[in-house]
Amino acid sequence: MSMIPSFFSGQRSNIFDPFSLNIWDPFKDFPTQISKENFAFVNTRIDWKETPEAHVLKADLPGLNKDEVKVEVEDDRVVRISGERKIEKEDKNDTWHRVERSSGKFVRSFRLPENVKMDQIKAAMENGVLTVTVPKVEVKKPDVKAIKISG
Repeated sequence: MSMIPSFFSGQRSNIFDPFSLNIWDPFKDFPTQISKENFAFVNTRIDWKETPEAHVLKADLPGLNKDEVKVEVEDDRVVRISGERKIEKEDKNDTWHRVERSSGKFVRSFRLPENVKMDQIKAAMENGVLTVTVPKVEVKKPDVKAIKISG
């Protein structure tokens, strides 16, 4: 008898039979549903681009206002964006046909490179899009001095 259950027959079969179609699933005992809190975290989409002047993070946060979102700096170069989407209050007389909008807490963290001015971070929120701008340190170009060649 095999320790690997068959998906089709619901019975155990021989593991040495190459045609038994038994597949071992190491994650079968783990919960398969995503909690509502994790669902909001998974759906928080953030773009990160680097321009010559700054690093720019843009997060789509529909339905949230700036008071429901936090932008924090951790450990010198880590930008942390967090917030919470509240669950809509249910009325006993309401009949829900579909619930697709996520709710719950979300947290995203980004470690920035060393060439940033963390003390000059700016954040703005417009039309449900959070924009975090982290200016870059100006790289001083090396002074080039021409040397006259004698001889």
